Amino acid sequence: MHIANIRKTLKAAAPAVLLPLLLGGCASFSADGGFASVEQVAKEKAGKDVSWQRSDTERDVAAKRVETLLASPLSADDAVQLALLNNRGLQAAFYELRISEGEFVQSGRIANPGFSFGRLRQGSDLEIDRGLQFNIVQLLTMPYVQQMERQRFEQTKRNTAMQVLSLASETRKAYYVAVAADESMLYLQQVKKAADAGAELARRMQQAGNFNKLQQAREQGFYADAALMLARAEQAQTRAREKLTRLLGLWGGQTAFVLPVKLPELPQAPGDMADLEQQAMTQRLDVQAARLGTEQLSKNLGLSQATRFVNVLDIGAVRNSYRDQPVERGYQVTLELPLFDWGGARVAKAEALYMQALNRTAEIAVNARSEVREAYLVYRSSYDIARHYRDEILPLKKRISEENQLRYNGMLIGVFDLLADARSQILSVNGAIEAKRAFWLAQADLDMSLVGKPALGGGAGISASLQAEAEVGQ
Repeated sequence: MHIANIRKTLKAAAPAVLLPLLLGGCASFSADGGFASVEQVAKEKAGKDVSWQRSDTERDVAAKRVETLLASPLSADDAVQLALLNNRGLQAAFYELRISEGEFVQSGRIANPGFSFGRLRQGSDLEIDRGLQFNIVQLLTMPYVQQMERQRFEQTKRNTAMQVLSLASETRKAYYVAVAADESMLYLQQVKKAADAGAELARRMQQAGNFNKLQQAREQGFYADAALMLARAEQAQTRAREKLTRLLGLWGGQTAFVLPVKLPELPQAPGDMADLEQQAMTQRLDVQAARLGTEQLSKNLGLSQATRFVNVLDIGAVRNSYRDQPVERGYQVTLELPLFDWGGARVAKAEALYMQALNRTAEIAVNARSEVREAYLVYRSSYDIARHYRDEILPLKKRISEENQLRYNGMLIGVFDLLADARSQILSVNGAIEAKRAFWLAQADLDMSLVGKPALGGGAGISASLQAEAEVGQ
């Protein structure tokens, strides 16, 4: 009964055997190596150009554009464009396309036949055996394997596109952090100068007997706090700038790039996105990758069922010659008999892999909806907080400062009252800078949540399932 099943399988698969024989030699590498789709995603979702620099000419063109961008203070968009052109890690990631395409092309190549030769002597008799073997199972399964490798190649394209978008998002966020660190440091430098002047004036007044030790200690304490805050701001500024430098791929004299002195102003109104979840389901690359991976596993399950009894099948031509005897010609077939292993375990494994991928895809979809909702709520609340600083807190502090200045001009308060007012403004100004920075970071996170997670969510799990399924069919 089992032999009959094998015959039916071989008969049904005859076209699949002939097709690879006719088309196997036609498999070749594409002109762009799959980069065109990555370039299109970068253009559509990030609005930026990206280049795979595989020649000196392409590298020279990118280098010249980098120099042009560095010639002026960088905007957020300039920084993103610079990173996409100059980040060497991204250039290395592009070669994953070539590696994956190589595996795809290889899957369409017919395996080399095996040739055996034997020379045996028995007394005065000489026997020479020759054999030529072909792996029939490899020919039978070639269309399925090629389809699987094509799917892997498409997944590699999506993964590479996600790396491009992830780098763009990380660069944009690092840019805002670096500009905010510069702005905060410049403000604290002014605060320290004022604190230094106040401490020096208090010291002289205390020496002249016009200031008691408590008052002088308070001014000295304010100066010490201002110096500490400035030191921390300088440390944060160094770390933020170096992170941005790494993402931009700059070194040597290029690290002296110029940033604006302050963050961009808030938009007039926050974006209102009513269909965020639907956008996430249709646009996110991790959701698309999970769906396609699950569909591929479903098709591969059929491959496992079709080959559950045919695990090893070789066919070969035989030509044996003997001394003083006619030459023997014929063929031989090697077939694994399913006496102990009927292939049920392989099919069960394939089914388990499919159900695992199905549940992971559902999880990715649920998480995507939650992530985009969370990102939007953080974006809206960050905008409201930053606007509250801009429209309420800072104007109020400014009016208080102006009133105190009028009182000082009228000799109703002294210089130390003005310094005390300056102290109260420190936290407000720093809070406003941090709130504006948080808004722009939330904006970048929201944009990224609409295209996918940097790690592609469960993409790694889908990839592992595809690899395991490939082993199941072998």
